[in-house]
Amino acid sequence: QVQLVESGGGLVQAGGSLRLSCAASGRTFSTYAMGWFRQAPGKEREFVAAISGSGGRSTYLADSVKGRFTISRDNAKNTVYLQMNSLKPEDTAVYYCAADTRITSPNMTPRDYDYWGQGTWVTVSS
Repeated sequence: QVQLVESGGGLVQAGGSLRLSCAASGRTFSTYAMGWFRQAPGKEREFVAAISGSGGRSTYLADSVKGRFTISRDNAKNTVYLQMNSLKPEDTAVYYCAADTRITSPNMTPRDYDYWGQGTWVTVSS
């Protein structure tokens, strides 16, 4: 069983920055592929970013956040981060952290992830 706890969400003005954290339980965290997804009101959950396990050498970012968001991980702290810069009102959503404990390669498909956090709200005002 893996537990994921997100933090760092909040209200920020357009152009501002936030850093989301996701603390994970599990002795083999370093091997998990990790992802961030978001869901805006009335919309489906969408991929934001993913990072590979075992060192995090591979990362994927959605086109809508490339150049603004960065995903990283600290295996010593069992934590994955999402640094969000130049935030836009359209980034407003609940952000979820997810773990795929079966593979190390990052992927963009929500159904491939077997553990999810409870989500944290990010609101960007114009």
